[in-house]
Order: sequence, then C-alpha cells, then structure tokens
Amino acid sequence: MASGNRDDLERIAPGIRLVVLDVAGVMTDGGIYLGATASGERVEMKRFEITDGLGIRLLRDADIEVAIVTGRESGSVSLRAEELGITECYQDASATKLPIVERLLEKLSIDWIETAFLADDLADLPVLRRVGLPAAVANAAPEVLALARWVGKRRGGEGAVREFAEAVLTARGEWANRVVAYERERTP
Repeated sequence: MASGNRDDLERIAPGIRLVVLDVAGVMTDGGIYLGATASGERVEMKRFEITDGLGIRLLRDADIEVAIVTGRESGSVSLRAEELGITECYQDASATKLPIVERLLEKLSIDWIETAFLADDLADLPVLRRVGLPAAVANAAPEVLALARWVGKRRGGEGAVREFAEAVLTARGEWANRVVAYERERTP
C-alpha cells in the first residue's frame, strides 16, 4: 500500500469531486522526445502509461471530474486528454498553476477541500498547499513529498495515476464495484 495515513484517505476520499493531474513526471516519466519533420516543423512526443487511462475512466465513472493542469504546452497532451475524454485540459508554459485551478474550481462549483492533486515537482507546491487531498508520485521532489497526504509507490509515467485512482476509489468503497462493472461491459 502507498504511504500516508489510510484513515486520512478514507476520511477525505468520499468528498473528492475533482482530481487534478500534472503531466510531466506524473502522467509521463518526465522525458520528452523532440524532433523536426523534413520541412522543419517541430515535433514533440511523450510516452503515456496505458493503465493510467483506465484509472482515469474509473474515476470518471464514479462521477469524479478529472482535469489536467500542466506547465508545458504540448500537442501530445491535448491528444491524450482528448483520447481520455478529459475536457478540462490546461497548459501554461509559465507553470503558474494556482490561478488556473482557482478558475477551474469556480467554473465547476467545486471547493478546494473537494479537490485532489497528483503532483511531482516544485511548480505544483502552491496548488498542493490548497487542495483537500495533496498527493505525490513516488519519485516526487522532497518538497512535494513533505506536503503530500498520500504518496504512491509508483513513479510518474509508470502507472502512478492508476495507483492513485485505485487508492481513492478503494477508500470510497467503490473500487470493487467499478471493476465488476467494467468487466461486465466486456463480457458477451
């Protein structure tokens, strides 16, 4: 089990209505592939962990909104968000995430206490200090780990989002039912 106070997670998780995800170092391993086409058009690619997508789907099936807030602009992030059905995707090259999340909460009529944020690095600190459930991937910066009330065993880009989704849904008593429903959808 991931570190953190299990009782704390079981107390907080039922009230979570929004999970905000960072990208680099959370949904990916933090690496980027940069290149250019023959015509000089810039190409940027990232590797996303496929199991994270199912975790996101199960959160959404449990009526938990999922948003992406990242400090780098990338077409690959937009493609992944679209593929996952995430309509709240914000990319800000300045990595100034707090005002973005403030506007998002206002838009969705969600309070800070009802929000979880899975993070890994220093740009995430202002948001982590405000959310009801600050969470970190296993290889997060020490400052992030110090603020986190839940810390996963998996590194960013290696199923950390799926691990977090399972922890939240398990704490809410919903994981087993979500798995059964998912399997039922695929059983002829």
